[in-house]
Amino acid sequence: MLSDIAFYGALETGLLYGLVAFGIYLSFRVLDFPDLTVDGSFPLGAAIAAVLIMEGIDPWLATGCAILGGMAAGSVTALLNVKLKILHLLASILTMTALYSINLRIMGRPNIALLGEETVLSPWYDLGLPFHLAPVALFSVVILVVFGLMFQFMRSETGLAMRATGANPRMARGNGIATGGLVVLGVALSNGLVGLAGALFAQSQGAADVTMGVGIIVVGLASLIGGEAVITPLTVARALLACIVGAILYRLAIALALNADFIGLESQDLNLVTAVLVTLAIVLPGFRTTLRSFRPRRNS
Repeated sequence: MLSDIAFYGALETGLLYGLVAFGIYLSFRVLDFPDLTVDGSFPLGAAIAAVLIMEGIDPWLATGCAILGGMAAGSVTALLNVKLKILHLLASILTMTALYSINLRIMGRPNIALLGEETVLSPWYDLGLPFHLAPVALFSVVILVVFGLMFQFMRSETGLAMRATGANPRMARGNGIATGGLVVLGVALSNGLVGLAGALFAQSQGAADVTMGVGIIVVGLASLIGGEAVITPLTVARALLACIVGAILYRLAIALALNADFIGLESQDLNLVTAVLVTLAIVLPGFRTTLRSFRPRRNS
């Protein structure tokens, strides 16, 4: 069983990964744009926020700059694809590779400690909330706000045009939709959300590290696919809710697996557990469908 600290820690990280899942939902599901830039934009958001906070900038302003940094990274990937006709997957790999050096350049060293610095969590600690509850409270508010904004955006004219672009680009262009601009906007927003998650993650963990984005794309996909296995994404609201639920369940499953003594897993097995969970999330829905097809039919 999980201790209270482990449970709230998993919930805290799950809420942040929900923001990552939102971003991956935009690129992978809405735009059908496989984007690996998130492995670089996550630490980019953390690096920008950490450096600005160390310089005495307001934490929320620093977090806003992290969002803009993530959007800039996503825009580069999309422009490489739209303007230079580089395959989307290759374009994102190129940007992700470049971001490693850029993040090092921003931080000036491999990691930055934020212990003792003013962060977005500081006012919540001042309210007298327990140390393990303050991040959960703040991140719950943040993800609900982002949920509402994304829901309204996806129902807007621009959001509908973006969904049409992902579903059928040729038809969208035939109806006068500027698909290239919408791809740039969508990928920018996707990485902006991931940059936000990176900035908040650095402030909650008290440090930013240049390698903290490794595997974030797998985490986001695990959250997205796992959530869709639990909540069928028939509507935009259900799809967004699936991102949150999937991210939280993913982190709880990881925490349970690593804390279960009878399994014998340790922290170095994290990527193995992640790979198994993603595989199960992909395979189980199809397995359930296969089982239904073998059920004996009633005689009419």
